[in-house]
Amino acid sequence: MNTKTMEGLVGARVNMDLLNTPFRVYKEARREGDTATMERAMGYVDDFSDRADGYKAKADEGMKQDAEDAREKLRTDCEEAARERRKEREAFEQKIAEKREEETKTDTVEISEEGRSLEENGRVEADDAKGADTDDGAQSAEPAVKQPTIYTKTGAVSPPEQEAVLSVSV
Repeated sequence: MNTKTMEGLVGARVNMDLLNTPFRVYKEARREGDTATMERAMGYVDDFSDRADGYKAKADEGMKQDAEDAREKLRTDCEEAARERRKEREAFEQKIAEKREEETKTDTVEISEEGRSLEENGRVEADDAKGADTDDGAQSAEPAVKQPTIYTKTGAVSPPEQEAVLSVSV
């Protein structure tokens, strides 16, 4: 509460309480017929009434200032809330972008020449053991080479990427 508002309310109340005393004196003087005392008492009543009106105006001014301060506080609170929502949205969008980036990452395995030769020899021996035949009935000398299949985190097959060259220097 604004100090002007408090001062205005207290001042108006005090002056209204003080107004009761000269008004009571006025009533007694009227019963007795003493006009001079009546006029003097009414002067005090008018004086206290004017002071109470002045304090009332001061209280009204303070209340207007309080309302203006409350509007300003509400405006700053709204701006702060909007900034917070913007920050949260940016953080959420960044999190989504990171998740998408993470989902698109795949691991590839590169087999050395030695490993390829071992794999080919192992397939040839396995094909010979099974007695695998080609479509024309002749036995195949070369094993069937399949492209590696890459799966994403969701389990979907992703197309093979261009061959990447990986070099590690120690």
